[in-house]
Amino acid sequence: MIFKRILTTTATIGLLFISLNLGAQSQSFKIGKSLEVQKNVLNEIDMLYVDSVNLDSLILQATMVMLESLDPYTVFIPDEDRESLELLTTGSYGGIGAIIRKEGPNIFISEVHENTPAAKANLHDGDLIIAINGELVAPLPVEECSAKMKGTPGTDVLFTVKRLRGGDTTDLKITREKVHFPDVLYAGMLNDSVGYIRVTGFTVDGAKDVKMELLKLKENTNLNRLILDLRGNGGGLLDEAVEIVSLFVPKKTKVVSSKGKVSHFRRDYFTVNEPVDTLLPLVVMVNSASASSSEIVAGALQDLDRATIVGSRTFGKGLVQSIRDVGYNNTIKITTAKYYTPSGRCVQAIDYSQRNEDGSVGSIPDSLTMPFKTLLKGRTVYDGGGITPDIKLEPQFYSRPALALVYGEVLHQYSTLYFRDHDSIASPSEFELTELEYDNFVKWAVEKEFDHRTATEVEFDKLIEIAKKESLHSLMNEELEQLGNVVKMSKLDVLKTRIEEIKPLLEEEIVNRYYFQRGKMESVLRNDIQVKKASVVELIN
Repeated sequence: MIFKRILTTTATIGLLFISLNLGAQSQSFKIGKSLEVQKNVLNEIDMLYVDSVNLDSLILQATMVMLESLDPYTVFIPDEDRESLELLTTGSYGGIGAIIRKEGPNIFISEVHENTPAAKANLHDGDLIIAINGELVAPLPVEECSAKMKGTPGTDVLFTVKRLRGGDTTDLKITREKVHFPDVLYAGMLNDSVGYIRVTGFTVDGAKDVKMELLKLKENTNLNRLILDLRGNGGGLLDEAVEIVSLFVPKKTKVVSSKGKVSHFRRDYFTVNEPVDTLLPLVVMVNSASASSSEIVAGALQDLDRATIVGSRTFGKGLVQSIRDVGYNNTIKITTAKYYTPSGRCVQAIDYSQRNEDGSVGSIPDSLTMPFKTLLKGRTVYDGGGITPDIKLEPQFYSRPALALVYGEVLHQYSTLYFRDHDSIASPSEFELTELEYDNFVKWAVEKEFDHRTATEVEFDKLIEIAKKESLHSLMNEELEQLGNVVKMSKLDVLKTRIEEIKPLLEEEIVNRYYFQRGKMESVLRNDIQVKKASVVELIN
C-alpha cells in the first residue's frame, strides 16, 4: 500500500515536471517563432522595400513601441543615453554645470548651477557661446553643443564666450567635474520654531543629505515642527525612500513591501539604522506631481501615524522599476513589482493611462477603492490612486497671463537684463523690486509677445465663436460688445492689475541670477501660501 502511494506520488511529481517543462518549451517556441517572423520581415524590407531603410532605427522604434504597450515606465535605454541613466540614479554627470538655450543662430548660457565649474569660471545666464574647442557653435543644434560640454571629469573644454556684462569676448578653459545635483534643494528655519527641508529627488546618498540638514535644524532648541516638502518630487531610488523614513521611526520598522512575479522582487523593506528623531512633529507636503518614492515616504509616515500629510492627492505610481542589462551596453528599465505601504495598500492608480491634463489621478469611484487602517491610531486610509492627504490644501493659483510670462520666458529674459545692469542685490529673503523698477519692467514687457488674455477673456472668445456658428452673433452684438469692454484687458492693464501676482514671480527669477536655485527657493518661500498654512495646521499626532 505504501509502495503504491509512493508510485502515485512519484508519478504525480513527474507529470508536474513534464507539464512545467512543456509550458516552458511552449513559451520558448512562441518567442522563437515570433522572432523568426520578425527577422523574415526585416529581410524582406531590406531586400525589397522601394526606399532605403535604416534597419537599426526601425528595430529601435519597434522595441520602443513594444515597451510602450506595457506601461509608461518600462523603457529601453540605448548605449548613447547611459549618461541620462546615471543622472537619473545618481543625480550626477560629467560636465561643467550649465544649461544652454538656442535663440536663432546663437547659443546662450541659460542657467548656471551653484558650486560647479561653470560657476567657478563666472559664466552667467546671457553669456553668448561663440565656439567650443575652437568650433563655431552657431551652425550646430543645441543638443550637439550640450554634448560637447559634457565629458569625463578632469578633462578640459575650451569656450570662446562673449560676456553679457561688458560685452568682452574671451577664451575660457574649464575643467569638467562630476556635477552633482543634491536631492535637498533648500533647508532652513521658516521662523523661530518651524524647520523646512525641500527634497526634489531620491538619488544615491540623497537620504544622507536629508539627515545632515535635519541634524543642523535640530541644533535650534526652539524647533518644534518640521516640514518635509515633497511637492513636485517625481521619485527615484526605493532604498533612499526607506532611508528617509528611517530618520523618523524606530529601527526595524517596516516601511514598504514589493510584490512581483519573480521571488527576488518580493520582499519587505525595514529600517536598519537608528532614527534621528521619533518625536519631532512632522508635516509632509505633497501634490499631484509627488510620485513613486515620494509616495512611499508619505504613505509610510501616514500609515505609521508618524506625520501629518498635507496638500493634494499624489500622482499614484505604485510600480517598482529595475535596471537590467540587455547586451551591447544597452539597458532596459523594467517594471518588476508593485509596492505596498505598511498598512497593505497599493497606491498605483487603477488605470495609469487615464490621467488629468497635469498627469494626476482622475476621479476614482468609491467602489474601486479599499479601506485600510493606520497602524497606531486605526485611522481609515484608502488605496486605488495615490496618497490622499490628511489635510487638503488648495494649490496656489496663478492666472493665465502670469503663467504665460513664466513659460514664455518673458520673466527669465528680463531677469537677465536686470542682472546685466545691476552688480548685486539684497539677500534672497529681503530682495524686492521698487515701484519704479516694476514700472520699467512693464514698459519693457508690453512690447513682448505673450498671450495676455485672462481665462475669462478666453472663454468670452469661445462664446463669440459659438454665437457666430449658431448665427446669433448679430442678434447679440450690442450685448457682446458691452461684455467685451468689461472682460478684455490690454497687456498694460494686465501687467499693472496683476502686480501682486507677477512681481513676486519676477523677483524669484532675478534672485536666481544672483543666488542660484537655492536662493530662488528662499525667495519662493516668502510667497508660498501652502507652506504658510503647513506651518500652522493642526497635527494628527
